[in-house]
Amino acid sequence: MQNKSIQIKNIYYMLTYAFQTLRQNNYDEIAEEEFQNVKDLFSSILAKGVAQQIKQGLYKEYVTVNDNLSTLRGKIDINSTIKLKLQKKQRLACEFDELSENNIFNQIIKTTINLLLKQTEVKQKRKQELKKVVLFFDRVEEINISTIHWNTLKFQRNNQTYKMLLNICYFVLNGLIYTETKGKYKIANFLDDQKMSALFEKFILEYYKRQYKGKISVNASQIKWNYDEELSTAIEFLPQMRSDIMLQSKDKTLIIDAKFYSQSMQTGQFNKKTFHSHNMYQIFAYVKNCDIKGDGLVSGMLLYAKTDEEVTPNGEFMMSGNKISVKTLDLNLEFCEIEKTLNCIAKEIL
Repeated sequence: MQNKSIQIKNIYYMLTYAFQTLRQNNYDEIAEEEFQNVKDLFSSILAKGVAQQIKQGLYKEYVTVNDNLSTLRGKIDINSTIKLKLQKKQRLACEFDELSENNIFNQIIKTTINLLLKQTEVKQKRKQELKKVVLFFDRVEEINISTIHWNTLKFQRNNQTYKMLLNICYFVLNGLIYTETKGKYKIANFLDDQKMSALFEKFILEYYKRQYKGKISVNASQIKWNYDEELSTAIEFLPQMRSDIMLQSKDKTLIIDAKFYSQSMQTGQFNKKTFHSHNMYQIFAYVKNCDIKGDGLVSGMLLYAKTDEEVTPNGEFMMSGNKISVKTLDLNLEFCEIEKTLNCIAKEIL
């Protein structure tokens, strides 16, 4: 498998665009520091983020507590209470809900901090910062990493500030990153690509939203199927089409599908390298269904994160009157060079 290398600093910039929280003043000094590895970077972000959260107050939610009490609280556990009576203990086995900071959100954070404290790659300065904040989690238990169901975590108004912190924890606890050389890291397996793909996509979307605010419309719009109602049946079974990034100026539209793969090219018969067929079909379908007028003012782009493959996907095609392009973004360049590439893409519709 081909791996991608990304400068440590660029991971921070990607996170900065993906999560508004990182643009707050208390994170400013992180941008000025040099980090030797990703764990050290994440330790710094987590230490500052948790310190900020402590000032606001740790998130609390109702958790079920079972305890033997002298007076009734909540509902009584009959079987357990009978056992206490047989043991001649004048207690009631009660089950009740209690507002507590010992919930899964704080458990994940505490577990992550304690894991980072054991890492030799994390600088002593960072460990001291982590030790200071973890003191406030004395009433929080650690959690078995294998029992965390990340897709079931629900964020609402009272815990929105945890979203960035939990994403950092996800990277650390799932071991998605390991050091390759100074300033770089490699992706370990396909599952890692799925998580990094989401970050890559969100980074590009938020970059354009921030840098081109008021100049172009930037969103992740749903694309309607361009079907003939009179001649169509079973319309309700058509799958949903949603773009990763859609850039729109007064008269032009560019649909971008962001791809973060370990292999950005597929190998066909006789070891021939080609663009991923399903990606090409997908972007073509997006463009043709979006171009309702058929005037060719809608174009599409597959934007891949650069890999170490000898052949990288780059090309432009005119397909049925619409421009379809394939480009790569090298995340191992200085961030100013990444900005140039993204700005050149935006110029296509300005």
